[in-house]
Amino acid sequence: MKGYVQVYTGNGKGKTTAALGLALRAAGAGMKVFVGQFIKSAGYSEHESLSRLAASITVRAFGRGCFITGEPEPEDIRLANEGLQTAREALQSGVYGLVILDEANVAVDVGLFSADDLLSAIRERAPGVEVVVTGRKACTELLDIADLVTEMVEVKHYYRRGVKARKGIES
Repeated sequence: MKGYVQVYTGNGKGKTTAALGLALRAAGAGMKVFVGQFIKSAGYSEHESLSRLAASITVRAFGRGCFITGEPEPEDIRLANEGLQTAREALQSGVYGLVILDEANVAVDVGLFSADDLLSAIRERAPGVEVVVTGRKACTELLDIADLVTEMVEVKHYYRRGVKARKGIES
């Protein structure tokens, strides 16, 4: 089976949710899945539920869990590069049929690693590996090599009315 490159981007809600839905589908079909989460820490609700599927889905978080504004801290850069190296190994291993690089678009946008480093990891993957890259502001170079691009567009969001992230829904 050919592995394609999918990108879920845009300013709307649902990019990670869509990717994790695909992880659930792939695991149900007997595929092994690797989820590398950039910027995020291991405190999200999906980690609890996905830990129950550890035989099929491996999840690793490579971040401090804080929103990065301005210049990233050296620790953010270190964690992201460690994560990209781990993701590169997962992509090349041939073990995983699906590899999700959650928030990798944002990691590139804020300068945690380069678009070239992300693209080389994707290009050097084992044959047949499906890749999903999520996050706002996907770079043009990634969009050019992608086989599928979905843009989530915010039409209306309750954040604008002051609703904070809710456990089990947004976090």
